[in-house]
Amino acid sequence: MNILVTGCAGFIGSKVAENLLKENHFVIGIDNMNNYYDVRLKKFRVNNLKTYDNFTFYEGDIENKDFLEKIFKNHKIDVVINEAARAGVRASIENPYIYMTTNAIGTLNLLELMVKYNIEKFILASTSSLYAGLKMPFTEDLPVNTPISPYAASKKAAESLAYTYHYLYDIDVTIFRYFTVYGPAGRPDMSIFRFIYKILKNEEIEVYGDGSQSRDFTYIDDIARGTILGIKSLGYEIINLGSDSPHTLKEVISLIEKYTGKKAKIKYKDFHKADMKATWANIEKAKKLLNWEPKTSLEEGIKHTVEWFYKNWDWVKDINV
Repeated sequence: MNILVTGCAGFIGSKVAENLLKENHFVIGIDNMNNYYDVRLKKFRVNNLKTYDNFTFYEGDIENKDFLEKIFKNHKIDVVINEAARAGVRASIENPYIYMTTNAIGTLNLLELMVKYNIEKFILASTSSLYAGLKMPFTEDLPVNTPISPYAASKKAAESLAYTYHYLYDIDVTIFRYFTVYGPAGRPDMSIFRFIYKILKNEEIEVYGDGSQSRDFTYIDDIARGTILGIKSLGYEIINLGSDSPHTLKEVISLIEKYTGKKAKIKYKDFHKADMKATWANIEKAKKLLNWEPKTSLEEGIKHTVEWFYKNWDWVKDINV
């Protein structure tokens, strides 16, 4: 198939694109290569994708409908996978406008062009941040009507738009709510990347709260595999992709210490009110509809991530975190 992957230089988008390329699909990748975090990581991921003959890359923004339309005209696209997004709870509070324009308007542009060019399958990356304040483990039928950050609100808007276009135009929509994704070549604003980086540099790590907060950390390979399974026709579904096994930040730090052989220097800071105390995914729906469940334990995933850091330390050591 010809599959459009937006945000292909991003952490999840690049791994989804790589796995599709390995399955011999043709991937059209879009990314605006913004500087939300160090662009060297994005270039590293894109350069890996460019080694595949079945990959085509366009640098541009999904907020730009004219730019997008040229791509839709030039390629007979079968599936759109929208991984392009502004991510991060705390950063969204500082600049909420860019979150709404990218995550909501960008999604709207893609859906409008799908209608125009008769593309039937849409996959949308969403977030577990929508479940803040609700009862765990989180199930997809919970009423996620009270987002507590602009990031979560923008993702809720994107989900709502996707449903509208499913209802009006019968687009087949699969929405994945991801739970704290980590792994090699990850995002430097995420805790596991930051902790490994700073521990290797013998620098102080910052923990918001006392470290007892827990996350349903999910390894990148498991997330990408689940996302691709969502290409099949499902009608309209929202599906959690998580590990179903929450771990505290204290546990994470302990495992990083184990595999780096270094002791963490920890500075505790006040817990941020827009953060969640805990996340825990119910993944029964993913098991039932996709025959998916995670294969990588937290310990194994951290081990692989630390190994990636050591392998690439000659340039990773200089990135901005």
